[in-house]
Amino acid sequence: MNEIRAIDRIDTGPRFSEHDAVRLNRMFRGTETEDWLRAVIEGSLVGDMAIVSSFGAESAVLLHLLSEIDPNIPVLFLETGKHFPETLAYRDELAERLGLNIVNLYPEIADLQARDESGLRWSYDPDGCCELRKVKPLEKALARFDASFTGRKAFQSSTRANLPRFEIDTSDAQGRLKINPLIDWSADDIAAYFSAHDLPRHPLVEQGFPSIGCSPCTRPVAEGEDPRAGRWAGWDKVECGIHKPGEEPFL
Repeated sequence: MNEIRAIDRIDTGPRFSEHDAVRLNRMFRGTETEDWLRAVIEGSLVGDMAIVSSFGAESAVLLHLLSEIDPNIPVLFLETGKHFPETLAYRDELAERLGLNIVNLYPEIADLQARDESGLRWSYDPDGCCELRKVKPLEKALARFDASFTGRKAFQSSTRANLPRFEIDTSDAQGRLKINPLIDWSADDIAAYFSAHDLPRHPLVEQGFPSIGCSPCTRPVAEGEDPRAGRWAGWDKVECGIHKPGEEPFL
């Protein structure tokens, strides 16, 4: 652990290259999640950081891990106006319990008035709805950060199966780093962490929602289905646009 902490910060200025992502993946290969997270955060290896959280089914694990190291890291939450009431209550519960630094992000009123005045764009153009309510507000908020943490895990879907711990955010031309601390955790690992730290579960999990997004575009999942099968069911859509399904891993 002391050896890891002694590593100098990658000297690339405020942003990162694919080479940096490769180097970080190799640097922490085989290292326990808590250890390399502490090294990255306390060693200031990635500059200004933010957590992007949906406060979904498994969000408490990443939020707890990071809050134990630095509870002041901003937690960006996209307040789309379409969340389940249970999600908003869960956000508030975790924020109080873990002492989180929540930053609520809202879509631009002018954009909604121009492109979704009825509030029903999700029903005929889910990509456009996600762009207005998620992608644009998050891009604006992340512009001041060098790196962001996500809660993606390989077992969630085939589009996430080969993602690395560290990658370059393809939505950012300036080379922001995207960090996936739980990408190699299994469903059993997640469950064990919830139990070990007595973390509350999202109330919709027991109702058959293993992946939880906005209420109009999320349904319960049947036994044996992909955990994300309930997201945008009936549409050729697997991600909201924040994460690109075709992103290539940097190993």
